[in-house]
Amino acid sequence: MKGSFVAVVGPSGVGKDSLIGFASARLAEADWLRVVRRVVTRQADGGSEDHDSLDLAGFAAAERAGAFALTWEAHGLRYGLPIALEDDLRAGRVVVANLSRAMIPTLLERYPDTVVVAVLADPKVIERRLAGRGRETAGSIQRRLDRQVSDHLPANTVRIDNSGDLEQAGLQFVQLLNDISRA
Repeated sequence: MKGSFVAVVGPSGVGKDSLIGFASARLAEADWLRVVRRVVTRQADGGSEDHDSLDLAGFAAAERAGAFALTWEAHGLRYGLPIALEDDLRAGRVVVANLSRAMIPTLLERYPDTVVVAVLADPKVIERRLAGRGRETAGSIQRRLDRQVSDHLPANTVRIDNSGDLEQAGLQFVQLLNDISRA
């Protein structure tokens, strides 16, 4: 495939979707960029990521029909990236998706030229963001913060700290996407 897959990863609350949204707005006229809308077995609530929703039965049916390029389970939910992303890769576009860190080995096997962007943030910032969502109890937020995830990140992973002002991290991400588009 001629395009580039950019996987944005990191723990909940680091601002992956905010970073992707910032770049999407700044690069709205870029016909070389496609942001993948994930399909999630959770109803959209307006306060979190913009995603398409399916119930478990609908998700399973779509998965059996080959509707997804990648699927995974996390936090009791199913997630999928639509297979149409491969059309954009074949067309030479930069395809950006929010992805589970646990999926990196599978992703790299399927799309070897993937650029992994690990978004980081200070734990206090993450805690404040998770609490602001209003979807979790204080206990579940603490369990997320305490959870150790084995990052399967390649050595050439790009790291962006999103602890502070979104514009600072966002501009770094926009520059990275511009650089990838010219490569």
